[in-house]
Amino acid sequence: MIIKSVDCQTISNIVYDVVIVGSGVAGAIVAKQLSEQGKTVLILEAGTSEGLTLEGYQNNIETFYGALNKNSNSPYPLNPNALSPTDNTYGYFQEKGVLPLSGSYTRIVGGTTRHWEGKTIRMLPEDFKLRTNYGHGLDWPISYDDLMPYYRKAEYEIGVAGDTEEQKEAGAEFIDGYVLPMKKLPPSFLDGIVRKGIDQIEEVTIGKENPETIKLKLSTFPQGRNSIPHPDYQRPGYTDDQLIKDNFIPEGVASVHPVEYGERCQGNANCVPICPVQAKYDARRTLSTIAFPEKVHLLSQAVATQVDINPENGRVTAINYKQYKNISSSEYTVGTARGRLFVLAANAVENAKLMLASNLPSTSGMMGCNLMDHPYLLSWALLPTTKIAGTLRGPQVTSGLSTFRKGDFRKEQCAFAMSIHNDGWGWSGTGATDILQDAVDKKHKYGAELRNELITRISQQLLLDFMCELPANSSNRVTVDPQYKDQLGNYRPVIHYNVPDYCKKTMAYARKLSLQIFESLGAKDYSHYDKSDPAYFEYENEGYFFRGGNHFAGTHVMGTTKNNSVVDRNLRSWDHENLYLVGGGSMPSIGSSNTTLTLAALSFLASEQMLRDLKA
Repeated sequence: MIIKSVDCQTISNIVYDVVIVGSGVAGAIVAKQLSEQGKTVLILEAGTSEGLTLEGYQNNIETFYGALNKNSNSPYPLNPNALSPTDNTYGYFQEKGVLPLSGSYTRIVGGTTRHWEGKTIRMLPEDFKLRTNYGHGLDWPISYDDLMPYYRKAEYEIGVAGDTEEQKEAGAEFIDGYVLPMKKLPPSFLDGIVRKGIDQIEEVTIGKENPETIKLKLSTFPQGRNSIPHPDYQRPGYTDDQLIKDNFIPEGVASVHPVEYGERCQGNANCVPICPVQAKYDARRTLSTIAFPEKVHLLSQAVATQVDINPENGRVTAINYKQYKNISSSEYTVGTARGRLFVLAANAVENAKLMLASNLPSTSGMMGCNLMDHPYLLSWALLPTTKIAGTLRGPQVTSGLSTFRKGDFRKEQCAFAMSIHNDGWGWSGTGATDILQDAVDKKHKYGAELRNELITRISQQLLLDFMCELPANSSNRVTVDPQYKDQLGNYRPVIHYNVPDYCKKTMAYARKLSLQIFESLGAKDYSHYDKSDPAYFEYENEGYFFRGGNHFAGTHVMGTTKNNSVVDRNLRSWDHENLYLVGGGSMPSIGSSNTTLTLAALSFLASEQMLRDLKA
């Protein structure tokens, strides 16, 4: 069974226990947790719901295959009524900063998990005290230990594949004997080639004021995709420290009771934006496994426009929305969703935009401030033709360097993690163009010779990405402006964004490290950073550009008081006691790990307090 799709008329006379805005991983987890305790839930989703069916998902795949521009949102038809930023192709973000945010998210049932890469990496304990430990950004009001039991619940819900021993070496902590639900995905053939080059370098120095020696060691990344269930896995029980011996069986066609999704990973190498066999987790999986689907209603194509409050006590009374007829029409009807408790689970940008559009900036004035993402520095090269590289085989990323995630060097430059891309140069924007121009213009190849040249050269492509930590800074923010609206009359996000020298210093360091790795492999560097790129910048007389990680966070940070944050340690608004803002926006720092696992863990934490509130 799946949750019930409803219409405006059906919900008009219902007062739900909980009204949730957004059906991504955060909203889906909250809906599942609360409905399993008998609570009635309404989910308002700005996008369409076609992907809930196998036929709809297959249509998304076909759309992706036919798209000339293979970007994060190319499987999903352009929806002018609920635009998604795709490197700002359609002008949804109104960029006012020194540099562009340069990222994207997906406004559709399942949210951005519909196009995420699938990495599920825990933050490190020191990431929770970034200000205290290193003098940058913000501290959390909770610790890594506080979040540990909820990390386990998130890993069970997503079905994480990985090796805890490898993650321990990178600084993550686990309770004794704990393993992830599924065994790690094996390193790709390309990983093995790069490993040989990295082993030749052995160690490097980072930091100038307090230089540190870092040993280079390649390891695999935990991933939210189906591999082989781990026979020693113990799932979270009813108490935080209880584990129950229970073989993990991935949901989907590999399950005891097969359903329409979820084969084991086949290494199709287009995890972003869409897995053709649905091996990768997305939030539809959580929505479709809700135990009591009759408790949960889904109203799709409903764009939340206004949060109404009682001015006497600040409590939220309703959320107003516009439900459009279809993506080809701007015709819409206006509705109101009523409930006892309200949860904004859109994403860090959309949550803040909705609150600001409702003239609810928070007592601290921090609503929309401290916008974060991971800027990525890319470097790319061609391996020698004598080496069979195996490019385009395997998941998009399987291995990388996690040895730069911790250390005192973080006082002067940010932490980072490096990934090896199995999908060639695609993300750099030069995947085929440079190779084709070289073959035609310089080597004068054509016909069969040209085809063989392209096959050979593309199969030798190597791209390294360096995901850099960005600390919270109040000048990086989301605002709204009446002059910037979409065709339904809703506000578009106005973005103010820049990357500090704290990050640029690490990008420059990462670029030099990439050249060392290329040299050890005998690879020819092809990296070039075009000045015309919107994300181009110069640091110490060298030019670079970055790509956004789509890990938006920080716009409604948690803290210890209403004067230094927007929400408390349970993600409940300081100003509106029956309102929760969940997702990455509540994170005060993002470290050097992808944000999905952490925001999923926070959603489990917040759900417990929501249940206590509803009981009270």
